Amino acid sequence: MALVSGWRTSAERAGASFATGRSSGGLRSAVRRVGVGDLAYRYAILIAWVLVIVVFGALRPGTFLTASNFQTIFGTQAVLLILTLGLLFPLIAGEFDLSIGGVIGFATMLTAVLNVNDGIAIGYVIPIVIVVGLLIGLANAFFVVRIGVHSFVVTLGTGTVLVGVTFGISNSQTIGGVSQWLVNAVEQRVLLGLPLVFYYSVALTLVVWYVLSHTPIGRFLLFVGLGRDVARLSSIRVDALRVGALVTSALVAAVAGVVLAGSLGAADPTVGDSYLLPAFAGAFLGSTAIQPDRFNPWGAFIAVYFLVTGITGLELLGYSGWVEQVFYGSSLVLAVTLSRLIARKSRLAA
Repeated sequence: MALVSGWRTSAERAGASFATGRSSGGLRSAVRRVGVGDLAYRYAILIAWVLVIVVFGALRPGTFLTASNFQTIFGTQAVLLILTLGLLFPLIAGEFDLSIGGVIGFATMLTAVLNVNDGIAIGYVIPIVIVVGLLIGLANAFFVVRIGVHSFVVTLGTGTVLVGVTFGISNSQTIGGVSQWLVNAVEQRVLLGLPLVFYYSVALTLVVWYVLSHTPIGRFLLFVGLGRDVARLSSIRVDALRVGALVTSALVAAVAGVVLAGSLGAADPTVGDSYLLPAFAGAFLGSTAIQPDRFNPWGAFIAVYFLVTGITGLELLGYSGWVEQVFYGSSLVLAVTLSRLIARKSRLAA
């Protein structure tokens, strides 16, 4: 929230450049002024990630600096990265989607229920779950864009409803035995020692990076987040972009749910809640890297794996159980604080 408000201080200046019909070079210059442009800021998390690896490697060389440990780090967090990438779209547009935890949990359970309990082939289950995710996104967008309820309230309510529905359709039980085809496609088949799900997440990172950095949609989303009134004056279809951002978030969360079902080979009704805070922590912490003061996919990529590397190192030192919540919670607070400081420095530099 602080990050979005920080952007809006530069909205009129950047939006004016767009509205007056300046060249694409002028537009890029206006967008660049929103960021700090300082290498120390851009790559601070990447440097910190390397330092974390060095420190824990020195403390636990026999367990931390092993191929199996890094395979676990990169392989197990791919679902979280996918979820975080989808979350970037509403955040860039100035919206919040707190329903993603409920969506991923519901999608995971729906995949298991349809495939295991109802005996529906996984080839039919996957598109059904994706369509359900699309409908959830449309429902969120209807109340947020059409009715005018704040996205924080709507998506919090939607996520809570989905958690309840997830427990209902599963009878509060874990369901195992998800299609082996899905398990193989996600987790069992490996390439260079890493499961295929890691490469899916990298591919999605590339796609999101291209869309946000090299297409009009990415630029328009940024201007909507900067200031809706200025964007409307610039003939940008603000409401359509807000709808698209919320739908994309729910859709990607549903896809992440399918991938999670394949990764686990099962579905647990409590699994969704564990993804909400890490996804926001990854998105906000990532906004301080690569393109400071801007939610971006490569920053999210680094942030997600930086966080899990730190948690893994602490667990190997014997700090287990509570350390994950503490690390993610404190990282989120730190990320928002840093984004506010970066935004303040951007205003001074402008």
